Amino acid sequence: MTDQHADQSSDHAPAPRPAAPITQDVLTIPRKLPEGGLINLVGLTRDQMRDALVAAGTPERQAKMRVGQVWQWIYHWGVRDFAQMTNLAKDYRALLAAHFEVTIPELVSKQVSADGTRKYLVRIAGGHEVEVVYIPEESRGTLCISSQVGCTLTCSFCHTGTQKLVRNLTAGEIVGQVMLARDDLGEWPVPGAPKDETRLVSNVVLMGMGEPLYNFDNVRDAMKIVMDGEGLTISRRRITLSTSGVVPEIARTAEEIGCLLAVSFHATTDAVRDGLVPINKKWNIETLLAALRDYPRLSNSERITFEYVMLKGVNDSDADARRLVKLIQGIPAKINLIPFNEWPGAPYQRSDWERIEAFSDIVYKAGYASPIRTPRGEDIMAACGQLKSATERARKVRAAPQAEAGL
Repeated sequence: MTDQHADQSSDHAPAPRPAAPITQDVLTIPRKLPEGGLINLVGLTRDQMRDALVAAGTPERQAKMRVGQVWQWIYHWGVRDFAQMTNLAKDYRALLAAHFEVTIPELVSKQVSADGTRKYLVRIAGGHEVEVVYIPEESRGTLCISSQVGCTLTCSFCHTGTQKLVRNLTAGEIVGQVMLARDDLGEWPVPGAPKDETRLVSNVVLMGMGEPLYNFDNVRDAMKIVMDGEGLTISRRRITLSTSGVVPEIARTAEEIGCLLAVSFHATTDAVRDGLVPINKKWNIETLLAALRDYPRLSNSERITFEYVMLKGVNDSDADARRLVKLIQGIPAKINLIPFNEWPGAPYQRSDWERIEAFSDIVYKAGYASPIRTPRGEDIMAACGQLKSATERARKVRAAPQAEAGL
């Protein structure tokens, strides 16, 4: 990929769309689907599901109706067994069972923090594992989901970034994380029971393992399913996609997904951000901010969230706070200040609380909301930047004594 910046076009001509997909600088091998196996309906868009049903023998004139029926069973009622889809004729249920399956990733383990945060270790096809975190709060419940196995960005403060990228998740594996959490929380409605408007999973954030914009198509399709009004029904304004700054895909996110956007910013100079977020060497702060200025207009979105991890002596000075305010001037924004969540071997320390508060005060007085994120789930390594699959950690623990023994 070249380092062409998205803002090099004139004021009168739109920036050219890259001809090739934006991909990370690592070859990822797509998962090979088993030949002749059942097709998983989870993760198919409505159009894809229609095509699949027709190919399996559904009459064209019935296809739209059948999609609506199956869709509601899967995504509204949480039903995985075709035999339970009782408004479908028995012979049609048999046809579905002969061609399709409704499967989601496997729950391997669950940890519950003292503060109620839940961390799920989830196994996907091929035996790979990712982590998913549910954070309950008084007014909402936020589910943090992953988009890749591992990550390619190697942000130096992030534990997840120390795990090499394995592959992109499929749309079904992304949607399946939401469904798995609803299973665990017992949140599927019961037919015939009084309607309960309480939503335990009310918000979704793409802030788990991976860079969502390096897996754009699958993330887009998954979020379209999550937002669909006849299924999981989570509003686009309750979905936040966090990117480290894949500039050419930001406008596309606005046009094709339209959810809220968060940016892993973390520094106010290119020199510092190059070290913290290496993707900055490809698309620097100026280029990133130029793309962000258009985002709310393109997506009719609310404020952009700037995520800023507080690292002692690195990016937490009063001068940094003042530079930050100046950089984002004119962008509808809020600044999420994140106390650094330490992990074994981390090269940084969390800023002192007084320093974080002083930084927040400068940003707040400049007219921006500057909440300090309360660390959640630290006792189970579920806090921001700490996610890394347990099997990867266990493998390294096993490897250490072998290495010392020269094996």
